[in-house]
This record gives sequence, structure tokens and C-alpha cells, in this order.
Amino acid sequence: MNTHKYGNSFQLWRDGCSEEWHAYTHHSFVQGLSDGTLPRAAFLHYLVQDYVFLIHFARAWSLGVVKAETMDEMKVCSATVDTLVNHEMALHIKTCAAAGIDETALFNATEEFENLAYTRYVMDAGVQGDFLDLMAALAPCCFGYGEIGLRLAKDASDQTPYRDWINTYDGAEYQDAMTRIGQMIDRAIARRLGSEPQTAARWPHLQKRFTTATRLEAAFWGMGLTGA
Repeated sequence: MNTHKYGNSFQLWRDGCSEEWHAYTHHSFVQGLSDGTLPRAAFLHYLVQDYVFLIHFARAWSLGVVKAETMDEMKVCSATVDTLVNHEMALHIKTCAAAGIDETALFNATEEFENLAYTRYVMDAGVQGDFLDLMAALAPCCFGYGEIGLRLAKDASDQTPYRDWINTYDGAEYQDAMTRIGQMIDRAIARRLGSEPQTAARWPHLQKRFTTATRLEAAFWGMGLTGA
């Protein structure tokens, strides 16, 4: 799949953990979204947990504003917070409301351990590390969902009941946001590590950040299946 639209840094990170990336983006949960076999209970369980996840994810992107070194970085991070809070989470609220789960219940939902592990890992990357640490930990969720959305938009069954979910991540609004994030990350890395970042001493550390977050994404899908 051609993913260059998300930037060179993402492509390098993705290639650096190809097995983990495939396990995440081709998880059985994702296949269930594609062919429509995912139990509705599992999908709703995932959506509730993902709503809680996105609250922490928005906070992590807000931390990006604090860690940023340029106005460009601040603008992209703040715009991403807006996209998460005012747009992406709307799908969760709408779908769950139709199943009798209101927004108060979503906000107060008990976090599963996989959710705790993932969100706190990302926050710790930003608090303990610098801007690049945070971006490496945030990137798998952003670009993975974009890649999955693009693929499922082409491959998913016409009968899948999860078309709204697919359309959200295949849609121009989400894809354009991911392109902007990818370009910003490339500029941020070039600013700090130079034009060949993969040769920098810090690169293996950033790759490890990305790989760990990718593994946590796959675990999150697995958590969703426990709600079936």
C-alpha cells in the first residue's frame, strides 16, 4: 500500500516493525469490521473504550503544544485536538446513543487494562521525553486508522454494518488531517535530527517508541473482542 502521503518518517517507522504493523492493521477485529462478522456487542465495547482513549489522546496532543518548538508544530497539534474532540468523537457518541449509551456513561466508563496501558504509555512518552518521543508514540494510532480506512473503503463487504466507521477514517477530513500531521512530523524530525534521521543515534529509540505503540494498538483490538 502506498502510504507516502503520511510522510517519510512514518514510512521508515512502519517498515521498521512490519510484523507488528501487519498484526495491528490486519487484526481479526479489523477483518470483522470489513466483512461485517464483528459482533455488535464487541463493536460497542470497543467504541466505549475508544471514547475514553480519545479523551487521553486529545490530552496527549495538547501536551504536544507544550513540547513544540515552532508555531507550525503548535498549530498542527492544536488542530488535531479540535479534530479529535469536536469531530472524531462525534461518531462514538452518535453510535452509542443509538444503542442506549449516553455521553455521560461514555465519559465515566471504567477503563480496561489495555486502555490504561496504552494511554499512559503515550502520556509518559510525552512527559518523560521530548516532542519527537511524543510523536512517535502518537503516530501508530493516527496513521494506522488512516491506512485501515483507505483499505476497507475498497475491500469491505457492501453488507457490512460498519460502513459509517470505515467512512470516517477513509473520509477526506480525516485523511487530510493525517497528511498534515505526517508533513509536520517530517519537518520536526528534520529540524532536530537532520535530513537522514535514520542514521541519528536517537533513531532506534524513536523506532522502539513507535513499535511499542503499534503493539499496544493490536492489544486494543483484542480488548474490543472481549466484549462479544
